[in-house]
Order: sequence, then C-alpha cells, then structure tokens
Amino acid sequence: MEILACQLDRSNSTPLYEQLYLYIKQEITEGRLGYGEKLPSKRNFAAFLKVSQNTIETAYEQLIAEGFVEGRARKGYFVLAYEDLEYIQTPATKRDNHQSQKQPIRYNFHPSWIDTASFPFTKWRKHAKTLLSQEHHGLLLMGSWQGELELREEIAYYLYHARGVKCDPEQIVIGAGSELLLQQLVLLFGERAVYGVEDPGYHVISRILAHYPNHVYPLRVDGEGLDVGALEGSNVQLVYTTPSHHFPYGAVLSANRRVQLLNWASSKEDHYVVEDDYDSEFRYSGKSIPALKSMDKAEKVIYLGSFSKSLIPSLRISYMVLPKGLLPIYRNLFSYFHCSVSRIDQHILARFMRAGDFERHLNRMRKIYRRKLDKTLKLLKPYASQINVIGEHSGLHMMLSVHNGMEEKELVERAKKANIKIHSLSAYSLSEMENSAPKIVLGFAGIPEEELEIAIPLLLESWQIE
Repeated sequence: MEILACQLDRSNSTPLYEQLYLYIKQEITEGRLGYGEKLPSKRNFAAFLKVSQNTIETAYEQLIAEGFVEGRARKGYFVLAYEDLEYIQTPATKRDNHQSQKQPIRYNFHPSWIDTASFPFTKWRKHAKTLLSQEHHGLLLMGSWQGELELREEIAYYLYHARGVKCDPEQIVIGAGSELLLQQLVLLFGERAVYGVEDPGYHVISRILAHYPNHVYPLRVDGEGLDVGALEGSNVQLVYTTPSHHFPYGAVLSANRRVQLLNWASSKEDHYVVEDDYDSEFRYSGKSIPALKSMDKAEKVIYLGSFSKSLIPSLRISYMVLPKGLLPIYRNLFSYFHCSVSRIDQHILARFMRAGDFERHLNRMRKIYRRKLDKTLKLLKPYASQINVIGEHSGLHMMLSVHNGMEEKELVERAKKANIKIHSLSAYSLSEMENSAPKIVLGFAGIPEEELEIAIPLLLESWQIE
C-alpha cells in the first residue's frame, strides 16, 4: 500500500501522530487513497514506522473525527467516500492580481473623518489608568441599561451649558452609535409611523428605514434649511432633521422655520421631531447655533448627540434625550436590553469631561479645523470661476459646486484614478437630483494640514481645472 511510503521526521517539532495524520489526510484529499481502501492495521503500521501503536491509533482517531476514515469493528479502518469531502479539495482562492495591484487611496475627503493625530492620548491614558485599578472592580459587572449615571450626568451638564438643552440624566439613553439609537426609535414608534427626512440628507436613517415597512417622505432643503411647509397636508408623523448644520448643504434652519416645525410637532400627539446635532461643536463664524431642543417647551423633540466628531468615531458613544412622555414606553420596550457601550469606556469619558479635558480638547480642535478650513478655502479661491463653495461656516465638510462640464460620476471617477476618495451629493439623495451643476461633498478634517497643499491641487488637476 502506497501509504507505507510515509516518512516520519523525528527531528521535527511536530508530533509523530500529527505528521502521520496530515500525510494520510493529504493522500485522501489528493485522490491517491480512494473510497473503501483499507488502511494498515495499527500493529503492522506501528512496526513498519517503528513507533508505538498509540501513535497510529491517535492519528486514526483524528481522521475518524474529521470524517476522512471510518473504523469497522474487527475489520479495520477504511477511507470514506471522497465525493463527500470535495470542499477540502477546492484550492484556496487565488488573490485577484488586479486587486493586489490596486493602488491604495492616498487622500480620503470623507465628510465624517476627523484629525486622529490630535487626539489627547496622554489625558485619556491618565483617566484610563486611574480607573483600571482594584478599587473599581465593580465596573466588571453589568451596569445601567440606559448607560452609566455618571456619564449621563456629565452629558446633561454639557448640553445645558453648550447647547441650551435642559434635561435630566434620566432622560438620556447611551448607545453604541447613532445608528443603534435610531433603530430603537424606529422600533419604538412601530412600522406604521411615517417619517419625513431631509433630501438630500444624512443617508443612514434612510438606509435603516429601508429595512422596515415604514413609509419615508423626502423633504426638500433650501437656503433656510428644511422646507417645513411641505409637512402641511402630509401624513408625516416623525421628522428627522439636522437643524443647526444641515448635512450636507450646511444650511441652518431659520428662526421662522424652527417655530413652524415646533408648532407642527405640538399640533398632534403622535408628531415628533428627531434632531441630530451631529457636529454642533464646530462653528467658525458667529455665535453657536442653539439646539432646536432648547426651544422645545412641549417635549416633542428627541435629541441625538455623539462623540464621533468631537472625540473619536471608534469610541462608539452616542446618546439621545427622550421627551419625558416617551420614557415609560421606551423603558417598557428596552429595559431588558443591556447598554451597548463598555462601562469602562463610559467612566473614562465621564472623568474626561468632569476634569474639563473635553472642553479643552474641543477648543483646541476648533482652532485646528479652522486652520484646515482656511487653507482649503485659500487653495480653492483661485478657481472661483469654476468652483463655488457652499456651507463653509461650520462642521468638518463643505460642498463644492463644480462648473467644468463634467458630471458628478465623472468627477468621482477621475478623482479615484488619482487615488483620491470623494463623495457626490447624489449619494445622499433619495430622489432624482435637479438638473444643476454637479456637487461634491468635501470633508477636510481627516487630511493633515500640510498635506492639504498637495491633496487639493491634485484633486483639481484630476478634474482638469487650471
């Protein structure tokens, strides 16, 4: 029998039984040992290989466990049907040569990217080191399903002083990302609820709703923000909006429309507004825009906030402030859920905020992002005849209206060939875009300041703008 040609290497660190097992397995999978063939008896094979019978038995038992061989009482060991093992024969998928040669993205102008090099590692490490000690062993257990009280207290304090929002810690729910909290809201209001969403707008809410039977009503956006008038006569019950800094246009919801929207919300019991205040910390001209929630006397605004832009996206800590009237319903539905954010991360962040480090970090980042914004605008200014800048007064992105005869798709593709990642406005739209100049959403925060002087000209060159 061919299998007797097996050679065991006693100088190899791999155990002898494993060498034998691998050898027989290979003989079977490569077709040299066919279905029904009998393997040598343990005694004869052990004598031939000059090993113990235990070595042979261990190798055979492993082959039996994996289905290559079967043992028959008083008859011996036999190879099983090879066709049942074809998946093993399938060669490893070869790497696509085209993929392996694909050039990596050199510059990514994604609107949600941040400046990671400026993260306060030393301060964060200090709070983490203090927290991770024997005296805090209680943090190893499960905590509050709504999130740690210490963090909810710090968030409530911050919202009141920074955004004018008055709320109790009991109204705050902490979750691992706004997407998760939005999903909970969709479940809270049920599949019959009709949503109005800004169009164009933050596409994640639309993608979430696409998995549910809820009807989604696109709401037009103009220079004053959301077109509230479009709600009149509609059956919309919940409006998702970014009033302090519309994404992606950057428009601020005007005072008149804010009042209109709040009046609409209070006109019916099942009307609510979901306010996503995603990057309110970064405004570069004039005073900070108050949150819509700060004007909410009727408790009809659900406020969403996140530390993704202000700190780091990977921390995955977001929060929502629920109107008091929704709390009993929410608790009834979700109180058996455990908080999706690590207790340790929550306490580190709470300490970071309580020590004033969060506020200091924000002040520093405003200066850094302001410099990046100014540099980007300076680099674009000579091409004002072909590029109009929109929404550059706040946030971490701007929008470019490009007048060079190219369509959005071509602009994206040409940038891609130059190893630059950009995003078109149509990627954030539910309905067909109007026949106007193509628009690109350009995030500037994630690119080092000194490299903007290379990245922007390279992008313009790919668009053949001179």
